[in-house]
Parts: sequence; structure tokens; C-alpha cells
Amino acid sequence: MRLFTLTALAVSIGTLSATAQADTQSQEYVPFSLKSSSEQEQAKGFIDGQSLSGSTRNWYARERATRAPLFKYYKSDGSRHDSHSRDNWVQGTILNYSSGFTQGTVGFAVEAAGYNAIALEQGRAAVAGPNNRTLTHSDGDPVGQWSKMGLANVKARLSNTTLTVGRQSVDTPMIAYIGNRALPSSFQGAFLHSAEFENLSLDLGTFDRVSPRTEQSLSKFRSEYSATGVETDRASTAGINYQPLKSLTTSFYATKVEDFWNQYYVGASHVLGDSAVLSLSTGLNYYKTVDAGSKKMGEIDNDTYSVSFGLTHQAHTLSASWQQVNGNEYFDYLHETNGIFLANSLLSDFNGPNEKSLQISYVLNMAQYGVPGLKFNLYNARGWGIDGTHYKGTAYDVRGMDGETHYEWGIGTSYAVQSGALKDTSIRATYTAHRASKAQADGSLDELRIVTTIPFNIL
Repeated sequence: MRLFTLTALAVSIGTLSATAQADTQSQEYVPFSLKSSSEQEQAKGFIDGQSLSGSTRNWYARERATRAPLFKYYKSDGSRHDSHSRDNWVQGTILNYSSGFTQGTVGFAVEAAGYNAIALEQGRAAVAGPNNRTLTHSDGDPVGQWSKMGLANVKARLSNTTLTVGRQSVDTPMIAYIGNRALPSSFQGAFLHSAEFENLSLDLGTFDRVSPRTEQSLSKFRSEYSATGVETDRASTAGINYQPLKSLTTSFYATKVEDFWNQYYVGASHVLGDSAVLSLSTGLNYYKTVDAGSKKMGEIDNDTYSVSFGLTHQAHTLSASWQQVNGNEYFDYLHETNGIFLANSLLSDFNGPNEKSLQISYVLNMAQYGVPGLKFNLYNARGWGIDGTHYKGTAYDVRGMDGETHYEWGIGTSYAVQSGALKDTSIRATYTAHRASKAQADGSLDELRIVTTIPFNIL
């Protein structure tokens, strides 16, 4: 399957390149060469290069189950009750201090960020906790306000290579911070990023704990979809990002999650043409996952990929994405990460065993009509063929899935302030509806989400 998808991408890019003779500059080969400049040579010093900045985010989500109740809440007597609704409203604030790098052959720097959350909705029945949206006590009572050290690390830099040790934010196809709540997740460990070449960079990292979006303490890693809750002590990753053409970027990563799985990733994105007239963007994401070590997650043999195509003409972008899971278990990834670079990962991940899915989306960029920063989008995605009846392991609850289907549609708008005191402030509102057959795990619900983020600089 990997050979097939890579071949399909190469054929599509080659065909499109041959038919778009006007777009020759972006198809030029990028020579493989060392960078002529060094970031460390430009170091301003520990104090002169320092900065103090942050952001505050108002995060609101209203969910309503349209069929069976999907949520539960605790009453004051300790009894647990079903609910068709869940409302979470949190104000999350980040204050980030970064020093400059010291001057010299090897430069050193530090970074620290304090995270604070205020629960604006504190009703037990409304919040329906515990969940990963509002921090609650074990009895479901929301914590009114809490803080933690979200980032705390030391950096060493030689030329264009930086080693970061401590709690940090990382973004790779398998270990990536997830920022879709009031506060983001982060990871504790060591990460090396090397960008010594003009069109190639290397990543190497190992982590033993994750700082979740809605928890104060550090946690061991576990998988997103496991029904057993088993944990692992370490996740390590290595990868290469390479740009052979001005219009083509590729990524190759491998990740070892101790006693869970080994996972391999291939990604590519290509842009052809001029969006002022017509451009075509093509994307490929492929994951191979196999069990490893003591197999805490049982036997795993999973190939999952997505292929996407998008046509852009001035303000308008129309896209189609195909995604397929080849395996009798979920395509899985680490909890509290965004390690799922698949085109159809939406409110639902469309990642059931043997699932096929198709998404059609449209984006309108109002910059072309004199309103820069304003965008509208809508999409419809459908998944079918979910079949877990052949699963022989113990980690996933999928055996009852036999021909399950589901669909999802969403509409949204976003605006980013372009100038002035509130520059880069953004507000986004989305409405999503998901409908599922009886045994599909995501259920049937509607969600309204409104998120406002205001960045600020102090130093």
C-alpha cells in the first residue's frame, strides 16, 4: 500500500507538471547545500535577546447529543447520571519568557511559560466532567482556577542546530502539541532540531511525560483509542524534512513508543500553478504502525493514508480528501498529542478499523474582496465500511463494529485582526454536526464552538 500511494502521488505530480508549462519556476530543483549563515552567529545575548509575551484565549463549546445520551455527570450525592448536553467555558492564559542565546560558538538560552485556566462555567451538570475540556475534581466538581508550568527548558545551540531539554512544545507528525483547548499540551524530554542545510532539516527527540491540556500534573503516555488505559514510559522520534523542489516538501519520520508500537510516516505536499488564475495543491499522508516490545496494546498491523487535492482560484478553494484505514484496529496515536496528520481528522478522526472516508470542503478567503483576515469554510465528510469483527487483540473495543457508517458536516468563520493594538487577535466560530450508526463510537451530536485568542507582548 505504501508503494501504491507513493507511486500515485508521483504520477499525479508528474502529470500535472507536464500540463502546467506556465508554472516552471516553482518546479525548479532546490540544490542541496549548506546554509551560508548561522543563527548562532547572530545571537544578541542572554539579556538583549530576551522576550516576554503570551496570549489569552476564551474557549467555549456547547454540545448536544441528538440520540442516545453521550455524557455523564455527578450529583452531590455521588450518583452518576446520563446527560444529552455538555457546556464548557474556560479562559486560558499563557505568559512566556524566552531569553536570548548567549554569544559564542555554543549559545545557551532558557524558556519558561506559566499556564493559567479559569473555569467560567462551573456547574457540575453543565460541565459533565471529568473530561479534557474543564479541569474537575474526581467527583466532577470544576476547579475554579488553576495554574502550572507549561514550559520549562534549557537550550544549547551550535550553528543552526538546537538541543532543547526539559518541558517543551514539539510539532512532528507523531509527537505534536495539541492546541484545540483553552491551553495546549507540552512534553518533557529532549529534542534536537538541526537545520544546517538550505532545504533539509533533521529532528531527533525522546520524551517520558506529557503535560495534558486540562491537567496540572505530568502524565505517562497512553494511546488515544485504547479501551484498557495501559501506559508507557517513553516515546522517541526521528525524522527528516526535505524540499527537493520549490513547490514540493516531503517528510519522513519514525517513532518508537516503548512496548506499544513502532510507527512510520511519509508525507508530501505539492503546489502547482498560480492561485490568482488556478492552482492545484496535492497532499499525501501515510502511516504504518506495528506492535513492538511487550505488546501492551496487543498485536497491531495497520496501514493508514490520506490523499487530498485542492483547487484555488483567487478567493475560492475547493478540496477533496480520501482517507483509508487498512487494519482490524483503529489507526491510533498518543493521547494529548496531535500526532494524526491525516486529511479527514475532523471532529471525528474517521479512523475506525478498515474505514474509508471522503471529505469535500470549500474555503472563501475574503481578502480578495477587501476584507483581509476574514475566512469562511464548510465541509462534508462521510465514513463507511467500518469493520472490527476480525480484530483478535484486547486493546480496542471494536468487535461490535460491522459495516458501521457516519457522516459529519461543519460550517465556520474566522477573523484575524491585521493591524493596530490587537494585531493577530483571532476569533473563530464553528458549528459541527456528526451523525453515526448505532455501533460507531463517536455518536450523534451537534457542537457549537467559539474561540477568541488575544496575543500580547510585554518585552
